[in-house]
Amino acid sequence: MSVPLPHPTARRSFTRLLSPLDLGRFEVRNRIVMGSMHVGLEDRPADTKKLAAYLGERARGGVGLIVTGGFSPDRTGRLTPRGAQAEARTLRGHRVITREVHEADGRILLQLLHAGRYAFHPLAASSAAGKSKLSPFRARRMTRRGVGRTIGHFADAARLAVEAGYDGVEIMGSEGYLLNQFLAPATNRRRDRWGRGAEGRRALPLAVAAAVREAIGEDALLSYRISLLDLVPGGQTWEETTALAHGLTERGVDVLSSGIGWHEARVPTIVTSVPRAAFAENAAALRELVDVPVIASNRIHDPAVAEEVLAGGQADLVSMARPLLADPHLPRKLAEDRAAQVVACISCNQACLDKVFVGKRASCLVNPRAGYETELVLKPVIERRARKVAVVGAGPAGLEAALAAAERGHIVTLFEATAELGGQLRLAARIPGKEDYAQALQSWRMRLAAAGVGIRLETRPTPGDLAGFHDVIVATGVTPREITLPADGGPQVISYADLLEGRAEAGPRVAIIGAGGIGVDVAEFLSAPRPSPSLDVAAWKQHWGVVAADAEHRGGVTSRPLEEPRREVHLLQRKETRIGAGLGRTTGWVHRAELRHAGVIQHRGVTYRHVDEHGLHLTEDAQETVLAVDTIVVCAGQVSVDELAHQVSAARKGRTPRVHVIGGADVAAELDAERAIRQAVEVAAGL
Repeated sequence: MSVPLPHPTARRSFTRLLSPLDLGRFEVRNRIVMGSMHVGLEDRPADTKKLAAYLGERARGGVGLIVTGGFSPDRTGRLTPRGAQAEARTLRGHRVITREVHEADGRILLQLLHAGRYAFHPLAASSAAGKSKLSPFRARRMTRRGVGRTIGHFADAARLAVEAGYDGVEIMGSEGYLLNQFLAPATNRRRDRWGRGAEGRRALPLAVAAAVREAIGEDALLSYRISLLDLVPGGQTWEETTALAHGLTERGVDVLSSGIGWHEARVPTIVTSVPRAAFAENAAALRELVDVPVIASNRIHDPAVAEEVLAGGQADLVSMARPLLADPHLPRKLAEDRAAQVVACISCNQACLDKVFVGKRASCLVNPRAGYETELVLKPVIERRARKVAVVGAGPAGLEAALAAAERGHIVTLFEATAELGGQLRLAARIPGKEDYAQALQSWRMRLAAAGVGIRLETRPTPGDLAGFHDVIVATGVTPREITLPADGGPQVISYADLLEGRAEAGPRVAIIGAGGIGVDVAEFLSAPRPSPSLDVAAWKQHWGVVAADAEHRGGVTSRPLEEPRREVHLLQRKETRIGAGLGRTTGWVHRAELRHAGVIQHRGVTYRHVDEHGLHLTEDAQETVLAVDTIVVCAGQVSVDELAHQVSAARKGRTPRVHVIGGADVAAELDAERAIRQAVEVAAGL
């Protein structure tokens, strides 16, 4: 039986992270900023109370400064046709938001975001006529009069925000949105005063900042999210960025919040495989040159990492948007010496950004209540109504079901057949770039212990063992689906579970049958460099071609260096669709880029024939061929393990135990951890 490692934040001091900071206009109670992130509750006035509950929960959790999702200053800048706009009729209803935050002693800024050519509607306008890689609509060139109107719209929106009770505003000037588009030579080819050189390209952001400062007065805070690294060809140089920063502070900007990478950049900046605090050094370089506080961002997902950033003098504050989705009470837990109970964000994007980019409400894979504070409520039970609950299976669904039930006040015992907790998530943590998944498992262990859950490892309970419980939650997960191939000697055929568990090893030439999420993970497991670049910032930047943003490498990006393949890997699927088509909107392209870079050979629309001493025989493009491999890894899906549910139901006498089936034991398709964990919380809420 393995001994759990200490939680990364356990027994740590967070002196700097929890210390207050005077921002000039007001003081914040700590250095934790909930950075701007659209959650899908901003667009409809009918959702304002839900947005207030969502933001209020983070304020009650102790966040020092909250920045809302982006609100456009006018119609042309909306992200979508009905997207959020900071207009009078909308912001009048925001008093409920600002009141909720202020009653919890928090501070809150409204972010003003003009989408420019990223807008998903025909009114899109930008520095130049053209189309981005993200939107099907071609933006029109903003006229000089239109530029002037846009400056006025920013100022009007900022004034309305302060009148609605916001403590100030943040101007979104990074991530490739309108102001960033005016700054980059690649997207600003104007010959008027709003272009024609570096000084002209930064004229609009500086004019917006000056107008907003005048509109909000001297008591409100003005933050500007500045792109420190565009990560696109033809982006800004560092010299241009620092000139912009100085111009902004001269025009009354109080805080500079660091932004990294355009949305269309082909370098990942926030996914799990990005090293922790990978871009804090960029914030540190800016901090040395300006006299206002600097906020560091991007993959500062853990309090220990945040404390290190501050202790090292790299920033004055840290932005932790997704970590506060995962745990809205993160600051309060640190202050109460409960760091080990912080819910660990794994930067998976599956339930947050992937949802937002397809027009759905954001939540969190490890905290399904995020964004649903008024709908998914875990009410405490009084002691005399506490139920004895057995949870069988300690994968993500079982872990969360046990925890949620125990935190409500039920008496919970968790059974696991193996010697370790985690199920399929434990296997995923072995994939290079997903090392942080292990931290999530350790977070569950610590919280289960704090909640008083009894854990029985290496135990397979029988229906008789479960007869004394009021409820049995079956979370026994899945087993890899087996496939039958006619075989006459040849390559060894193994399952992905055997490979990742270390019960089998792959040779130098491997065929992977199945190119869904697990197949892609296995391909990366077999082909990724060792040690993982995700564990070292310098190695990761070299791996992705991230360099200093100078005149030769505008935007701070160059071609990725060639790397020697670790082995020959073939990734195969029956479907004709592109490999990894079902992966997340914000992460799938990263995996596909890594597979291409590692030289993984991709095969689509194949038919498997048989295996013999020559290798794997298949048909591809109507041609029979043989892959001369020595190992075949089967990633052909999973089958639910649900026998226990039927056995307990059959043996039940009377009304107990009630049986609930969740997670992979309920639905094995796609191994959707988000669905499994949400299902677990919903069942626990209904006990």
